Amino acid sequence: MISPLKWIAGTVLCVASALNPLVVLAQSAVSAAPVLPDSRSEDDAFLLLRDAVRKDDIEKVDFYASRLVNYQIPSYVDYYRLKPRIRQLTEAQFRDYLARYQGSAIADRFRNDWLLELGRKRDWVVFDEQYPQFALDDDTQLKCYALMSKLAKGQNVADDARKLLLSPPGYGEACGSLIAALAQSGQFDSNDLWAQIRLAGQSNATGPARRIATLLGASDAKMAQAIDLPALVLAKGPGIGRPDHEMYLVAVGRMARSTLKLGVVALQKASGKLTAPEMAIGWGNVALQASYNLAPEAYEYWQKSAGAPLTQEQLQWKARIALREGDWALVRSTIESMPAALRQDPTWVYWLARSLQAQAPGQPNAKATALYRSISDQSNFYGLLANEELGNHLVLPPPGAPITPAEIAAMAANPGLARALKFFNMRLRFEGTREWNWELRSMTERQHLAAAEFARQNNVLDRMVNTSDRTRLEVDYTQRYPTPHDDVMHPATQTLGLDKAWVYGLIRQESRFIMDAQSHVGASGLMQVMPSTARYVAKKIGLTDFVVETLSDVRTNVMLGTNYLNMVIGGLDGSQVLATAAYNAGPGRLRIWRATMTRPLEGAVFAETVPYTETRNYVKNVMANATYYAALAEKSPQSLKARLGTVGPKNSAIAADLP
Repeated sequence: MISPLKWIAGTVLCVASALNPLVVLAQSAVSAAPVLPDSRSEDDAFLLLRDAVRKDDIEKVDFYASRLVNYQIPSYVDYYRLKPRIRQLTEAQFRDYLARYQGSAIADRFRNDWLLELGRKRDWVVFDEQYPQFALDDDTQLKCYALMSKLAKGQNVADDARKLLLSPPGYGEACGSLIAALAQSGQFDSNDLWAQIRLAGQSNATGPARRIATLLGASDAKMAQAIDLPALVLAKGPGIGRPDHEMYLVAVGRMARSTLKLGVVALQKASGKLTAPEMAIGWGNVALQASYNLAPEAYEYWQKSAGAPLTQEQLQWKARIALREGDWALVRSTIESMPAALRQDPTWVYWLARSLQAQAPGQPNAKATALYRSISDQSNFYGLLANEELGNHLVLPPPGAPITPAEIAAMAANPGLARALKFFNMRLRFEGTREWNWELRSMTERQHLAAAEFARQNNVLDRMVNTSDRTRLEVDYTQRYPTPHDDVMHPATQTLGLDKAWVYGLIRQESRFIMDAQSHVGASGLMQVMPSTARYVAKKIGLTDFVVETLSDVRTNVMLGTNYLNMVIGGLDGSQVLATAAYNAGPGRLRIWRATMTRPLEGAVFAETVPYTETRNYVKNVMANATYYAALAEKSPQSLKARLGTVGPKNSAIAADLP
């Protein structure tokens, strides 16, 4: 711990000027600033500085920053000093900071901030100079500004824009302005704009929908009603002309979201006034909502949507419902109609190959084999399944040469990783992860393994796992699938008869072994146990002295988490797939989803058709993890397909009161 600072108010002005001539601290700010107790450390001041920036409190920002003259991470102190003034900074001030901290993660973040300002001001000359230097290039707003810059030079960017503009809730000023510029230049026609409105309707993005409606000469107020108050629009009927019809169809989808039956009735009632293509769009909107509910009518509604221009979300759900129905021809045609980038996702590569096989059972299919091979080297859920379709179960290769002390010492000497550890020790996980991942960009696979081992030695297991996951040729599975706290885990799982590989696979997905992990909904610890669930389980197993604060204790967390998992799987025919879904989404939702089944489903089909995106990905990741853990522990070939098994229709055995 750095020694406590001496708070000497009389030196504040001199310190501030010496640290950064760009910022002059007013005397009034000194007198008004809060006074820290003498026991505060520099780390405490840094945390308060960070908090002041988040609250946009410039007086406190200057106060705390001025007390961090010799702080060991000056790049962040200076960044936080400048961040609240971002719109008042001159070009020279931006360039000064970037020159001082060139090549660092926080400098790239600062360049991101500057580029947003350049785009907002439409300063395309400097934007075009700086944008290629933005290393992460992970900001959709900047990608929209980059297309605006090209558009301003007369370039055709419509195709690139269509590929980029897929999520209206994240459009902001940049992407909204890009759409307006494309419309004004004629590169986006009315069909493009209405397609954007349909996307906005599906994602509850009222603001973008209203702005696009004005570009079409339609009523932005009615557009807002179609999304937020669909019953009002539906009560007035479809009206006359395309704008009224399109907004009516958006309202149909929004109504179906809350009450499927009313959405269907509204669409059918308007059938005499809507064209066949418009009805197909309407059925596509209804089918999507029916799919989210796994309603049995979803399959019929998708068939009625034939010919409609479907969004990527609609195409994926059309394919999923076809999977549930066993309609392999529809699975194939739907996947083949997806945009190329989506079609290349391992999910759809695998299911396209399966559909090709299913349409010609028992016959060799070269195209299906080629598709399986294209993803079989991936370590994810569908990579494992594809490998099994090629006749190979999971067998882990022998470990490579161990990481040497010299290789680990090189990681310890890396300034970026040192900053990351500093942040992790201060429980600033976001900043720590940013610094850590930034350093990985320039490393070889061998260095990734060394960095992962360095993370293990410093008990930052989430970074160990994620770093080791990046390698392809050299792989250390003990890093990717660690088994910490086995002295606690082994007796807990053995006593309950739980598959330890599965429980470890679940923990890996839940918390990445972060001891003090806390979710936004309050789940805690290794197994991310909710307080209400913990109290329920504690009562059931007779743990009378339980208090919620002990959930961060490994033994308590594992005991409550494994007992809850045992209760869940006990009522689900022993299915790890179902129990995994229930652990994430809750037994109540699992009961609803299972009640929609009319026949047994292949485990992989069930996993792919889980309605919640988070739970769908969670189930697939946990089951793949468990397969790897079993391969490590048993040192024998493992089958993910066998582990997934077959999921049967509703079973009432699961306790109705399980939280």
